[in-house]
Amino acid sequence: MTVCEFRAGLEGVPATQSSISFVDGQKGILEYRGIPIQELAAKSTFLETAYLLIWNELPTRDVLADFEHEIQYHRRLKYRIRDMMKCFPESGHPMDALQASAAALGLFYSKRALDDPAYIRAAVVRILAKVPTMVAAFQLIRKGNDPVQPRDDLSYAANFLYMLSEQEPDPFAARIFDVSLMLHAEHTINASTFSAMVTASTLTDPYAVIASAVGTLAGPLHGGASEEVVEMLEEIGSVENVRPFLEDRLERKQRIMGFGHRVYKVKDPRAIILQQLAEQLFEKFGQDKFYDIAVELEQVVEEKLGHRGIFPNVDFYSGLVYRKLGIPTDLFTPVFAISRAAGWLAHWKEQLGENRIFRPTQIYTGLHSAPYVPIDERQQKLPPEG
Repeated sequence: MTVCEFRAGLEGVPATQSSISFVDGQKGILEYRGIPIQELAAKSTFLETAYLLIWNELPTRDVLADFEHEIQYHRRLKYRIRDMMKCFPESGHPMDALQASAAALGLFYSKRALDDPAYIRAAVVRILAKVPTMVAAFQLIRKGNDPVQPRDDLSYAANFLYMLSEQEPDPFAARIFDVSLMLHAEHTINASTFSAMVTASTLTDPYAVIASAVGTLAGPLHGGASEEVVEMLEEIGSVENVRPFLEDRLERKQRIMGFGHRVYKVKDPRAIILQQLAEQLFEKFGQDKFYDIAVELEQVVEEKLGHRGIFPNVDFYSGLVYRKLGIPTDLFTPVFAISRAAGWLAHWKEQLGENRIFRPTQIYTGLHSAPYVPIDERQQKLPPEG
């Protein structure tokens, strides 16, 4: 076996074979199981899309109804998990709370019966059902309030918005949120999905798989970018400040959050749909001044960087949608996790089909046959000057 050329970040190196999703970054195409994301956004629901991703088929009406019923039945948390969450520091980030809570599910439900279809289905149902409840619960607990119990008569998206505020959301707002969840549900072998697959390849339980993926998603270069986009728009403050802000960032060679993608060299198709969703929300519920800033920033970035294939990615408009829905900024990434859990579970299930533990190699750059220096002969290296 020959050692392949080193590529930082494994860029362009195939890590698996998968039939779950497809991306063409040059043409701006995203498909789930062969179905264009635009079709699903217009016609499907998040739970139907999750079923499609995980079981590789669109469910019949009766099958989908059964799946939705199972999700509704398992939304509630064990009281011990709620009590554990009450011990988390109020200043803790919700992603850290979610990672710990997701891992804790394994204490209650893990049997590691990975060859049992019934166990796999039960794990899928519990994770999809309980992750939104955990996110909403921590949001209220950190404010000193008891969690709001789920409502079985509300849809997946509507129930989450209800648990955040104990107010039943407008059906139109719930539909917008449901579409947003679909858009974030899956995107081939991104960092968090790869983390999930590596963890899954050890044949550990699915709750550990999800916890590892959540930890990876938390980084600002992955799921955390949507929070930083909103902070950036707030920093810009006005349409007039867009151009000088961007020129200053470019001069200092700093990242423009929400722009550029490892795969897409055109505008992310999810960003196109999210922008449309934002406009629909603003038309019904009132404008957001930061949207005009975002549109101007997109135009100036395209003028300055479009020739380099740098355009808005999924994070650029998602935060504006979530803000209008009343979701706090530091919950943007946990909401991403609620959605992406569907994709993580699809890859977990696919990984189990023909599993082989991941064991990549490396290109060693260190010393050989180095001497051991006795402790009394070692010289202390001075730390670099700050």
